[in-house]
Amino acid sequence: MYKIFTIFLLLINPFLIQSARAATWILPPPDIDIFGQIRTTQASRSETLLDIARQYDIGQIEIMLANPNVDRWLPEDGATVILPSRYIIPQGERKGLLLNLPEMRIYYFPEPKKGEKPVIITHPVGIGRMDWVTPLGISKIVEKKKDPTWIPPKSLQMDRIANGEQPYPSIVPPGPTNPLGRHAMRLGISSGSYLIHGTIKPFGVGMRVSAGCVRMYPEDIEALFDKVPIGTQVQVVNQPIKLGWLLDSLFVELHPPLEEDQEKYSNYHGIVVAAINDFLARNSNKRNIPEDFEIDQEALAQAILEKSGIPVLISRSRSQNQLHTQNVISN
Repeated sequence: MYKIFTIFLLLINPFLIQSARAATWILPPPDIDIFGQIRTTQASRSETLLDIARQYDIGQIEIMLANPNVDRWLPEDGATVILPSRYIIPQGERKGLLLNLPEMRIYYFPEPKKGEKPVIITHPVGIGRMDWVTPLGISKIVEKKKDPTWIPPKSLQMDRIANGEQPYPSIVPPGPTNPLGRHAMRLGISSGSYLIHGTIKPFGVGMRVSAGCVRMYPEDIEALFDKVPIGTQVQVVNQPIKLGWLLDSLFVELHPPLEEDQEKYSNYHGIVVAAINDFLARNSNKRNIPEDFEIDQEALAQAILEKSGIPVLISRSRSQNQLHTQNVISN
């Protein structure tokens, strides 16, 4: 039932804007938390899973979690690859840039022009390693630079020396060896030492590889650079557990917690259950939840086991079943 019902929900999705990379969508109304569409493609011998990820604007860990049985480097010719391009919007203000660290993905809510529908834009990102975490909190974009010069921080230089590597030059000018790529946007935190920038190593997008900055595919930061004005709010959150509504259906999207939070999430199942109960309690006065609404425990257990980063339907009711049956027959 779950698979068929999911297909039905995709058929009625009114929020899709067709594009090659499918990064821009009509922003759902406040009472709907899900947008996007799960798709599939077929691998060929000439490409790796990471090639496919970049082609469809997906991060490395994202595509691996969605395809645990597909070899990262040598996928079988013709193998079906799931493209995890459906998302629950993280909890936070739907304004400016919203970055959720565990899913390594950033969301942008541009101010709509007069007469335009509001949209949401999303891209995968690379974030800070465990020893150089990307800081949580609210800040803003304070500077934008095209073809930036990079001055390596002392901490990064010391790390390279400790690992027996040559330190970077004291100043790296714009060009093909500049780790910032061709575009950088500075955040107004920690004396401006954190950036959202491009990269010359795109395979690190969707992983924890940076010294705290936020890395993007070169084509993504180039597209975002002109859209995001100086002064744009930036929210950085840590939400491995996301819950959201689509009509009267409750979905959960689960990600592995950050390494430094592993102990905190040792009872992952219990934390998810507590999060669901809290979410339903907060929503009980805001929406008309069907009287026969209940959690599908089997679907929930499978979602917790897989932590695939894909929204999973975890609710059921007679009204949902009747709606599903009527539309399956009509289609």
